[in-house]
Amino acid sequence: MSLFSKLGIFLIGLAILFTLSAFTVNQTEQVILTQFGSPVGNPITRPGLHFKLPFIQQVHSFDKRYLAWDGPIVEMSTKDKTYVQVDTFARWRITDPLRYYLRLRDERSAQSRLEDILGSETRTAIARHELIEVVRSDKDRAPLRDDALQAINGEGTLGMLRPISVGRAAIEKDVIEAAIPKLAEFGVELLDVRFKRINYNQQVLDRIYQRMISERLQIAQRFRSEGEGEAARINGNKERDINQIQSAAYKQVQEIQGEADAKATEIYAKAYAQRPEAAEFYKFLKSMETYHKVINTDTTLVLSTNSELFSLLRRVEQKGR
Repeated sequence: MSLFSKLGIFLIGLAILFTLSAFTVNQTEQVILTQFGSPVGNPITRPGLHFKLPFIQQVHSFDKRYLAWDGPIVEMSTKDKTYVQVDTFARWRITDPLRYYLRLRDERSAQSRLEDILGSETRTAIARHELIEVVRSDKDRAPLRDDALQAINGEGTLGMLRPISVGRAAIEKDVIEAAIPKLAEFGVELLDVRFKRINYNQQVLDRIYQRMISERLQIAQRFRSEGEGEAARINGNKERDINQIQSAAYKQVQEIQGEADAKATEIYAKAYAQRPEAAEFYKFLKSMETYHKVINTDTTLVLSTNSELFSLLRRVEQKGR
């Protein structure tokens, strides 16, 4: 074998040895070296080219960035015994890769541990507070409401929120403070925890919907009652105004008719009082009008011989003979 061949084999072996012993660390990674399963040296957090013993040491890389944990929807009870479904999420990172490797090994185990610790602390925090504290995040928040909509139950609580002393943000902070020291034992730093969604379970939802429907029906009935009362008032005012108008018109008609009758009587009196024959003729006309009103084909009269009507009829009969 020539010198060049030996040199080539040496260079190839050296390249293979370099490839097996060299590794790079990305800016988003941090590395633990293990030898026969046990950590060796300090964690490598500086990005760049690094070396290890080939075949003996193994490289275990962990993410240095912020990591997400999205917990499952869990049903739990509040202090006022209301069952709610809470959906939480968190942000965390690996701050001590050596401890992280020794206690958890990989991200799958870390996610499981986060679920246990954060789920337990969330249940504890929710159970210490009433539902209104869990739902509301700002104790100074005022709800949108119609000022014209007054309370229908006499208590003045419709469209108003109960005052709170803690709020959801403070409860989330309690969960974070309680979970940080427990997760620090695993080399994990908890950055944030939030309640993504809080909802009633189905049985509670049905009761809430029924209560909302009942309140809306009460409000609608109140509006209808007010409308019916206003309609009755308007109708009453209308009838009163009609009666006043009719009374005033009837009074005016009677006054006009009375003046007309008086005027007509005065004219008749002047006309028929000028001569005795005119007065007699007037008396005759009035008698004929009276006969016309009281006598028809079906009329039966019983008259005495002293009746003026009987005497007039006899006079007509005698003239006819």
